[in-house]
Amino acid sequence: MSSRYHDLFKGNWNAFFQIQARGSSVGTEFRGAVTTFLTMSYILFANASILAAAGMPGESVIAGTALVAGLASIAMGVFSNFPLALASGMGLNAFVAFQIAPQVGSWQTAMGLVFLDGVIVALLVLLGVREAVMDAIPRSLKLAIGSGIGLFIAFIGLVNAKLVIVPPGTIAVLSQAPSAVLPPVTAGSLRQPEALVGLAGLLLTAVLMARNVRGALLFGILGATAIAYGFGLSHLNLEWMAPQFDIAFKADIKGALQAGFMPLLIALVLVDFFDTLGTVTAVADEAGLQDKTGKPPRLKNILLIDSLSASLGGLFGVSSATSYVESAAGVAEGARTGLHSVFVGIFFLLATFAAPILSIVPESATAPALILVGFLMSAHITHIDFKDWATAIPAFVTLLTIPVTYSISHGIGFGFITYVVIALSTGRAKQVHPLMYGSAIIFLTYFWVS
Repeated sequence: MSSRYHDLFKGNWNAFFQIQARGSSVGTEFRGAVTTFLTMSYILFANASILAAAGMPGESVIAGTALVAGLASIAMGVFSNFPLALASGMGLNAFVAFQIAPQVGSWQTAMGLVFLDGVIVALLVLLGVREAVMDAIPRSLKLAIGSGIGLFIAFIGLVNAKLVIVPPGTIAVLSQAPSAVLPPVTAGSLRQPEALVGLAGLLLTAVLMARNVRGALLFGILGATAIAYGFGLSHLNLEWMAPQFDIAFKADIKGALQAGFMPLLIALVLVDFFDTLGTVTAVADEAGLQDKTGKPPRLKNILLIDSLSASLGGLFGVSSATSYVESAAGVAEGARTGLHSVFVGIFFLLATFAAPILSIVPESATAPALILVGFLMSAHITHIDFKDWATAIPAFVTLLTIPVTYSISHGIGFGFITYVVIALSTGRAKQVHPLMYGSAIIFLTYFWVS
């Protein structure tokens, strides 16, 4: 065992996690972890709600989601020393529940595909392909990915607070006339208590941040939760529930190996592969944890643990576990090391027993934190060279399409394709890394056939 891991078992956290060297403290890492956990804890209930569409029992999904998130986050902290937490991925779970499971015939086979997805991406990491792709991305596109994800999670926050809504009339009209031109989203109404809570929490948190109050995001969440409780949107449930893992180890891996399911597997791999690259870039940029080339420390470890966590999610029947951009909330509170992720993991493990209590924090109370973390992350737009149109236009396409398509992978894909086409059309073909050509072709093919 290396001397580094001796420090861990001897309780020398400062040396193992390089806490002081990165300008942090145990208290700061803990505070950041609380903030990250609160902004992520919605996944316990959202994942259960979505996977119910595939016929999966909610209690088992909640317990399994908490367990996988706990184990994966602790592994990320210990083996990568990076402030990144993991849990079942939104978007991926919907893909599994509404598209894959109906096509393959059961949620067990769908989870088998999720397991295989993690194995394939892990092999790509070990072969150096995933890291090489990250090295091949131009800096402007990397900055755009991070900033675009910031806009994306700010948009999620606005939707969760019902400050932005999909007009019911739009849905009704489009169902009858798909070619009609109508606003896809519009402003919410302050007559809705969720919108009032979201706005009040946003203003409270913004004032605290402007006054440089440490823990502003956390205090904003707690303040918004108190307001939500007054509106009857939050209810304290002290019921303790024994964890149920009925869906664990039920993945049908053999059944997932059918040739007809390969297009679904490829789609899963694509989404997993590129979503994490964007998330890691965004969190590393926010934390200032990159070398001169923009690469985070121990990148291969980060990507490998993320890949294996996808397989872990499949084995426990809770969809692919992936890196969460909400980790930026903890980074914004000062977290800079893997101790943050270990703390988040411990909170999730505890949540396997006390998941009902977590329902006291509604989405509308965590929404302001997401909006303002998005603000912090989008500040990196200022570092994009907008004078170089060959890279600035693809960066803008990425910035725009990540939030409006509600998909990190689609935003990255459209940006890559635009970058390659412009380079080929302006005599810059030799400046483009071969992997960028390969990635653009893969994305273009996926968008065409999906």
